[in-house]
Amino acid sequence: MPREVADADYRLMVEAVRDYAIFLVDTDGRIRSWNAGAQALKGYTPEEAIGRSIEMFYTPEQVRLGLPRAKLEEALRSGRVEDEGWRLRKDGSRFWANVVLTALFNEDGTHRGFAKVTRDFSARRQHEELLRQSEERFRLLVEGVRDYAIFMLDPSGNIASWNLGAQLNKGYTAEEIIGRHFSIFYPQNKLDEKWPEQELALALRDGRFEDVGWRLRKDGSRFWASVVITALHDDEGRHYGFAKVTRDLTERRRIKTLEHQERHLHQFLAMLGHELRNPLAPIANAVAIMQLDPDPTEQTRMTREILGRQVGNLTRLVDDLLDVGRIVSGKIHLENEPVHMRQVLEEAVEAVMPASREKRQLLEVEMPEHDIRVQGDKVRLVQVAANLLHNAVKFTPEEGRIQARLSQAGPDVELSVRDNGPGIAPENLAYVFKLFAQDDQGPVRAHGGGLGVGLSIVHQMVQRHGGSVSAFSTGIPGEGAEFIVRLPAIQP
Repeated sequence: MPREVADADYRLMVEAVRDYAIFLVDTDGRIRSWNAGAQALKGYTPEEAIGRSIEMFYTPEQVRLGLPRAKLEEALRSGRVEDEGWRLRKDGSRFWANVVLTALFNEDGTHRGFAKVTRDFSARRQHEELLRQSEERFRLLVEGVRDYAIFMLDPSGNIASWNLGAQLNKGYTAEEIIGRHFSIFYPQNKLDEKWPEQELALALRDGRFEDVGWRLRKDGSRFWASVVITALHDDEGRHYGFAKVTRDLTERRRIKTLEHQERHLHQFLAMLGHELRNPLAPIANAVAIMQLDPDPTEQTRMTREILGRQVGNLTRLVDDLLDVGRIVSGKIHLENEPVHMRQVLEEAVEAVMPASREKRQLLEVEMPEHDIRVQGDKVRLVQVAANLLHNAVKFTPEEGRIQARLSQAGPDVELSVRDNGPGIAPENLAYVFKLFAQDDQGPVRAHGGGLGVGLSIVHQMVQRHGGSVSAFSTGIPGEGAEFIVRLPAIQP
């Protein structure tokens, strides 16, 4: 009697369960019982389900492959089998089922059927699929990144994954590097300090570690790297490795170094210009006093002429140095008013005429009859034209020819200065406007290269006036060079 009560209670409990489909199946796979959970999950009433084969819950493909019968036979052999897969409801919809099939036996050991418990894992399946898709997208994203080396390390520091950016950055393919210790990327001095091991220890202690320093590529070349190492732990807090992200900052470091050096250079130039200007004043005064002598000796006359010319040259160089310092520091001030370009060219020609006459050069000037004007600073525009003409005079041989031409070119004013000197090597044309840039050709050096700041000043001043300057040359001696300045014209 107690057992009958227990069996009845158990049967009532099973029949009342709604979250699980629990039912009995005979040895042929036909349904013998049906609880409330089975009706809720699969949609069949007991009258519709009992007596039918469990094959009605399987897809046609699964039935064709014999899956229902195979699962029954497996449960009979092993006593119990657990399975997951798609199953069908009465309305034909699918759900992802977790199924436990248990073989049942009589006291004498004869097989009497099966107990089948089914749960709907569709929500969990959907979550797992979304997670899988997310992980797959992330994996594809990481593997496709080209600018960052992103890879995994096991707890000992051996490389476990390798993306495209790592291959491009470090030169190793995945087959060459996976399984090797990441210390292979460190120079010898860092290995001697055991720095790779210290990095992992710090990342494990703090969760994350950042560093910058020299690292090695496969070919032995060095690059300046920014490194982030993150310790990885599973849901239970167990450490299972590290994520490592490396960026190549070599170019950025080089630019910062150059900028730092350039700042120091500009500071030095400004100081040098001011220091050179101090002794220039008394020298210029001494030359002026010497020129007051109405009846000098031949030696005195030659000396004062040499001094006068060199003081003028030195003054120009010092002024250029000071201008460069003002330009790069942003301290140069430009007036903004209408400027007559005819006057600009006339004053520039007047400034270079003495030097041109001394070399017996032919200086041809061509200007339009009508007035053309630009908006800007007249003094600085005269400086632009004079620097181009001085350059032409310097590099044009004695009795050579220089042409200065002013014209209207559409909406622009165009100033052209051309000579028949040694010209500029074509490969150097791209650098002529850079600070201290000089052509190393023999003929140019023979004429004295100067400091290489005049054309840089021209370029900076023209740009600040909203214009452009270009250089043209074949590099063939005698064909010279041509510089063309374009500035926006304004209406008279």
